[in-house]
Amino acid sequence: MRFDLTDLQLFIHIAESGSITAGAQRAHLALPSASARIRGMEETLDVPLLQRGRRGVAPTEAGRTLLQHARAIIRQMADMHADLAQFGTGLKGQVRLLCNTSAMTEFLPDALAAFLKTHPQLSINLEERMSRDIVQAIADGVADIGIISDAVDRAHLQVFPFRDDPLVLAMARGHPLAKALGHKRHMPFIDALDHDFIGLADDSAMQRNAAEQAARLGRRLHCKIRLRSFEAICRMAASGAGLALLPATAARRSPDDLRVVKLSDPWADRKLLICVRDQAALPGYARDLLAALMLA
Repeated sequence: MRFDLTDLQLFIHIAESGSITAGAQRAHLALPSASARIRGMEETLDVPLLQRGRRGVAPTEAGRTLLQHARAIIRQMADMHADLAQFGTGLKGQVRLLCNTSAMTEFLPDALAAFLKTHPQLSINLEERMSRDIVQAIADGVADIGIISDAVDRAHLQVFPFRDDPLVLAMARGHPLAKALGHKRHMPFIDALDHDFIGLADDSAMQRNAAEQAARLGRRLHCKIRLRSFEAICRMAASGAGLALLPATAARRSPDDLRVVKLSDPWADRKLLICVRDQAALPGYARDLLAALMLA
């Protein structure tokens, strides 16, 4: 059995993305080359590793076993590079950090900039995901550190407080909902679902969570337009184009003519947590980043 690291990393990318095409792109391989590598692995083992379907691919039972070992091997390689980095300048440590939308846009830029300035040999692979997906990735050893909402189950992880991060609704002062609210400062999310929203792009973890919360209420979140930044969303909401669901920290930077209302739903009163699988088992550079985030 001869698998190289490229084979293993490719298989991890395919399994995580659910697509051979997307996996090949992440691994920086041409699609024919990636497909040939997967076929070669399956022929070597004489067992299918992926179940193909109309919506993509998923690991078979054998594939899940390979995935577990592949992740362990890639992790060991990363740890080896980190341990050897102190003996020369050619090697660098890397931390894989997963976070939700709010942490990505509101809290991490300043904290990571300060940390990287004092750790020039370190690189950080930062990726936005849904909180529940982050928990699973940390538990599986796919990433070193995660930042999640306190609404998700994290029973088997070590967690540390990070930030308070409540969600609010923002709207133009002349919006019909603002007029209906009068002087109220709180409202339930369901009362906003009769109106159009200005949302984040579809791949935003926060946007997907908002749509799921609406679905739990038996309603649909209707977005007239989706933008890439909270700043752009606030400007458009201030013009009266729709409602905006965003973190209170982002709303505080909004234009003066924007009305901000707190949501009374428990899920909106969020706190962000840092999570790891085992703090003591983290490479030294990852422990340094964890300590910096806890103090930030």
